[in-house]
Parts: sequence; structure tokens; C-alpha cells
Amino acid sequence: MKTSPGARSWIAAGVRHELLTRALPALRHDMAAPVSVIRMALLMLKRQLAAETIDRAASEERMGLVDGQVSELVEGIRSLRDWELATTDDGITRAALVARCVALMRAAFDLHGVSLEVDDALAAGEDDKRWPAAAALRYLFLGALGYLHDGAPEAGAIRIEADGAEGLRFAALPREASAVNPVLDAHRAPRALAIDAVALQSLAEDLGYRIALERDSVRFSLGAG
Repeated sequence: MKTSPGARSWIAAGVRHELLTRALPALRHDMAAPVSVIRMALLMLKRQLAAETIDRAASEERMGLVDGQVSELVEGIRSLRDWELATTDDGITRAALVARCVALMRAAFDLHGVSLEVDDALAAGEDDKRWPAAAALRYLFLGALGYLHDGAPEAGAIRIEADGAEGLRFAALPREASAVNPVLDAHRAPRALAIDAVALQSLAEDLGYRIALERDSVRFSLGAG
């Protein structure tokens, strides 16, 4: 039975949901860390207030710490809007896109014995062009990582490099035999919601991007169309 446009949109929405679910542990950690610092600072303030003499300088220092952590927490909550495709954003540079997505997924991939390698050519530059639709590009980037992670279980690393002036290329690199860790490999069981070629292609088409897929590599341009 032929898939309707509406059904294809639902498929893409499901892929985006799965990718956001995979990124959530890192997002939760970024928002939980300030809360832990705030609780500790408040505990110290309570002890200082219970003392016979109050150290004003120390109390002001604790309050400054709480204020800074509250700002970080608010910023983290606001950043959740960055995942909404309907939200107008200021775009993103290629270097910033790579840095943010790699930071989100590095810990999870490390736990599965897969390192993320970024080419030095993707370092931020003063004239780095900003590309529109940062949310869409973030989903596409994470989709490429997920596709190689799920489809190449023998990979020990995924390398991200520039593909010309306007694109990105992802390549799964084989793991050296001496580096195989059976404990880590035991946790690489196939996912029920693996990002396969159909899923990634559906996501790219729904977002309006062209993507080139091979078994161990992914390429796409940051410009839509």
C-alpha cells in the first residue's frame, strides 16, 4: 500500500521523537547539575544563619552562587524551545552545530564503545556562515549519528568532517580488534526503534534536506532543498 504524505509526516515525527529521547539524558543532566549546586549552597546558608555570628561575605558569596546557578537553570529550560521546529530561530553555524550535537551524544556513545571524532577543519571561524533552521539541522545531525550507530555495530568511532564549504560527512570507522570490549558490546543489542535508512531518509525529506546514505557514511548539505 502506498504511503500517504500524512503517513510520511508521522514517520518523520516518530523519528524526531526517538532522537529527542536519546538526547534527553544529556539535557536532564545539564538542568539537574545547577539544582544540585543550589541545594548545597542553600544548605550552607542555613548553617551560616544558624550560627551565632553571620559571615556576611560568605553569605553574599553563596547568594551569588545561587543566582548564577538559577540563571543557568533558566537558560537550560529555555533551550528546550530550540527543539521545536515551529519556533523561529537565528540559525546556527556549522561549527556550533557540530559542537552542540557532539556534546549531547558523546557520553552515550562512549558507553557503547563508540568515540566521536571531529575534524579540526570544523573549528569555529570568525566568518563561519549561519544556516537557517537550527532545530531541523540538529535533528538531521543526530539522525546521521543514530543511523551509523545503529547500523554499524562493528564501528569503534564515527568521524565528522566538512564536506565542501556547505556540508557535513559522517563516516563509521571500524574498531580495532585489540580495542574490542565484550562488556560494552554486550550493551549494543539491536534497538526496537533503530534509525535505519528509511527512517533517516523520511526525516530528511520531511525537513526539506537532501541526504546521501551509504552503509557506513552519511552526507548532507546544510542548505535546504
